[in-house]
Amino acid sequence: MPDDILLPEIEVHDLAFAFLRHHGLSAAQSEAMARVLTRAQRDGCLSHGLQRLPGTLETMAHPAFNREAEPKLARVTPAVVSVDADHGFSILASSAGIPALVDSARRLGIGVLAGRNGFHSTALWPQVEDIAAQGLAALSMNPTHDWVAPAGGVRPVLGTNPLAFAWPRPGRRPYVFDFATSAASRADIALHRQQGRALPEGWGLDPGGRPSTDPAAVLDGAMLPFGGHKGSALATMIELLAGPFLGDRTSRQSAAFDAGHRAAPCHGELILAFDPGLLGGPEHHAAAEEMLDAITDQGARLPGARRHAARDKAGREGIPVSRALHRRILAMMAG
Repeated sequence: MPDDILLPEIEVHDLAFAFLRHHGLSAAQSEAMARVLTRAQRDGCLSHGLQRLPGTLETMAHPAFNREAEPKLARVTPAVVSVDADHGFSILASSAGIPALVDSARRLGIGVLAGRNGFHSTALWPQVEDIAAQGLAALSMNPTHDWVAPAGGVRPVLGTNPLAFAWPRPGRRPYVFDFATSAASRADIALHRQQGRALPEGWGLDPGGRPSTDPAAVLDGAMLPFGGHKGSALATMIELLAGPFLGDRTSRQSAAFDAGHRAAPCHGELILAFDPGLLGGPEHHAAAEEMLDAITDQGARLPGARRHAARDKAGREGIPVSRALHRRILAMMAG
C-alpha cells in the first residue's frame, strides 16, 4: 500500500480548517492557517504543511494564546504599518496588513509591515510570493526561539531566523527563496527524528556541545548556522531587525516567554515591499530577466523550481499526504 494518499487541494484545505475549528480556533485564524499550510503541502514543503497541525494544539494551549485574536492595524507613517497579532497566530495578522503594505510600496516606492505579538508557525514564502505577484519585490524575516549556537559557540543564542525574498517576473512565476539561517530548519530536524534518519554532519551539537548526527540530541542541544560566521551574522541581523527594531522579542526572549509550554515562538515579523520601477525605471525587468535567464540557460536551478514542479504535479494528480499523518489528524478530531 502506498505511503501517501492523493487529495484535491480543496480537501487538504478543508481538513486543516476542520481540524483547527474542531479545536476551538476562530474561523478567521483557521482559514488563514489552513490556506498557508495547504500551499506548503501542495508545493512539497512537507515540514511546513499538514505536519504542523498536531503542534498547533501545543501552541493553542499556551496561557497567552488567544483563540479569538483580532489583528489591530495602525498606520505609523505613510510608509510604515504596524499590526498587532493579539497573541494569535501571526499569519492572520500579516495577511491583514499586506494590503496596506502593498499600497505604501506603490505610492511611496517602499512599504514596511511591522508585525508584533504573533505565534509564528508557517513558512514565509507564500506571502512574499503573493506580494511579488502584484509587481513588487518583497523581503520577510523573523526570529524564533534560541535554538542555534553562534559560529564558534556551543550554547544556543540565536533562532533559526528564516529569511524570504521574492522578485516579480512578468508572465512568469516570481523568483522566490525562503531559508532558515540555521543549517536546516527545526522542522526538518524533527522530520528526520520522526522518520528515524540520521542528520548530515554540521547540522547541530548534542547537549554537551559535541557535534552530533542524532536528531533527538540536536533538538535537545544546539543547532548550527549555515556557512559558519556568515549564517551567524545573518541570523544576528534578523534578531535585531525583527526583534528590538520592532519593539518585540529576540529569540532568547521568545523562549523565555514560552516558559516550557512548547508552543510556536511568539515574536515579531518584518515584511518589506519595494517597487522595482522606482529606481530601476522601465528597463528593470529586462535586465533582471537577462540575469535570471543566464542562470537557467546553463542548467542551474533557480530557487523555487522544485516547489513549482511539485505544484504543477499536485494540480494534475492531487496533493500527496502521508497516510499515517492523515489518520493521525482524523483521530485527533474524533470524539
